[in-house]
Amino acid sequence: MSRVRQRAPSSRANAAELSRPRLQDRPSFWKLLWRRQRRMQRPAAAVLVLVLLVMVGAGAVHALGQGATVSERLGNGTARLGLRIQNVVIEGRQRTPEVEVANALSARPGMPILTFSVADARARLEQVPWVQTAIVERRLPDTILVQLTERRPFAVWQHDGRFVLVDRNGDLVTDADVASFAPQLPLIVGTGAPQAAASLMDALASQPDIASRMVAAVRVGGRRWNLRMKNGADVLLPEAAEIPALAKLAELQTTNALLDRPLRAIDLRLPDRLMLRPQPDKTGDTMSDKSGDKTNDPQHPAAPATVVRKPT
Repeated sequence: MSRVRQRAPSSRANAAELSRPRLQDRPSFWKLLWRRQRRMQRPAAAVLVLVLLVMVGAGAVHALGQGATVSERLGNGTARLGLRIQNVVIEGRQRTPEVEVANALSARPGMPILTFSVADARARLEQVPWVQTAIVERRLPDTILVQLTERRPFAVWQHDGRFVLVDRNGDLVTDADVASFAPQLPLIVGTGAPQAAASLMDALASQPDIASRMVAAVRVGGRRWNLRMKNGADVLLPEAAEIPALAKLAELQTTNALLDRPLRAIDLRLPDRLMLRPQPDKTGDTMSDKSGDKTNDPQHPAAPATVVRKPT
């Protein structure tokens, strides 16, 4: 009897059989439909949200008022969300009148903070006499911060019968309450004095004894200075050579007490010659050099008659 051998199915045939879909594994019609609907839900939701946003924005703009600019409508809209000015913080103000700062800033409580122009406010503040520079910032949601740098009075300027405070750059600070600053500040007189005072005061700083005896500095011809001293004398300084002339005057004061004598003028304009004019006497107004010789030299006149007054 012969035996019939059966061949075992190959592994390739088994794999093909397993990969062949069975009828019961296929998804149903309703499941396929549900899958298609889920794919379409996200784009539809995005379109719906976009439409809603456009409708809400258009309604808000329309509700904010007819005829207003876009920025004003935007500001009014953000103000409804709480972006309004509620606090104004000012730093660095010492001598600037508070009312002048408030008027220049124009930041009223309740106004929309996003439509408040910090650039315009800064420009207005820097027009206030005491203010040198200003920084204006928004601090959302409701605060305006102002940082002021005030001018520092450097001298009192007497001009055309008026007294004003000037800073080191020669810019006018104010003409109010000048008398309260007068004891601490030098008095300068004449056209162009504010712009040239800084270099003279720096030179006087190295000669404190001379500076302490000075009443005022008078600008002559827009070129040079005369110093009015407490003993009534006028010290005529050379043009653009104040430092060596003041050093020479300090030496003469140390050796000869020159500023304690009854002199009307001390002329230091010539580097090789010192001219002195004594106070007038019965014989007439004379000028003498250091050796004591009397002369009436028209090339070395005394200081021009400048009336120097104290601020009151």
